[in-house]
Amino acid sequence: MAVSATKKPLLLSLLFFVVAASAGNFYESFDITWGEGRAKILEDGQLLTCTLDKISGSGFQSKKEYLYGKIDMKLKLVAGNSAGTVTAYYLSSKGATWDEIDFEFLGNLTGEPYTIHTNVFTGGKGDREMQFHLWFDPTADFHTYTVHWNPINIIFLVDGTPIRVFKNNKKSGVGYPTSQPMKIYSSLWEADDWATQGGRVKIDWSNAPFSASYRSFNDQSACSRASNARWVACDANKDPWMWTSLNNNQYGQMKRVQDEFMIYNYCTDYKRFPQGLPKDCNL
Repeated sequence: MAVSATKKPLLLSLLFFVVAASAGNFYESFDITWGEGRAKILEDGQLLTCTLDKISGSGFQSKKEYLYGKIDMKLKLVAGNSAGTVTAYYLSSKGATWDEIDFEFLGNLTGEPYTIHTNVFTGGKGDREMQFHLWFDPTADFHTYTVHWNPINIIFLVDGTPIRVFKNNKKSGVGYPTSQPMKIYSSLWEADDWATQGGRVKIDWSNAPFSASYRSFNDQSACSRASNARWVACDANKDPWMWTSLNNNQYGQMKRVQDEFMIYNYCTDYKRFPQGLPKDCNL
């Protein structure tokens, strides 16, 4: 289990929310927002699929907004030659200075590994990309992808294994999402100008329609509201996930993943940042 920092003796000062109670049913938790029938909820709400063809992709968004949470989703990605496709799964607020926490899954040629693209935006600014190759076939079965976002850190996990941590260093002048509620979004779309091998490999439409599947959504460890509801205070002292960070064993797991499977880290890209790496790379 992850370790918990010292609990705060009072309710969080932000206007917080009721703890979410939905788990698994897509009818209750999400709205299909685009794709003209290409996204579907099936099996009495237990399965959601997004498809992409030459005319359009498809996508959906959560009914609730979140300000902190441990949010799980099982995904099975586009099988076969998925080059040029992107399956996006992320949280985002609205407006010109939005916050965002990204998982994006970049397709590849048959037999070549998928790339997980991660990023964190604060105040409308990202440029914090880390990318990994997956160490399993994400098209053969469902795997769990987790965003654990609390006032201390944002942890990206795959099947419970941490692959990245973005820490709250606001005191040092680094942006961190603390006040803008976010919805969950996901979509399957075409991005062959950049998604696969830097855009060198284009999408093969003879393989369409492409399909990604979702199961076992879980936001029970989260603070949320319905879009038309008033924020309700969330007691940090009763929600230990609010103060969770990685323990030593989990840091070791993350290091092994990063040593073996990381293919891009913005904090080592000196050519991209000739005037110096971003401040958060040195904290």
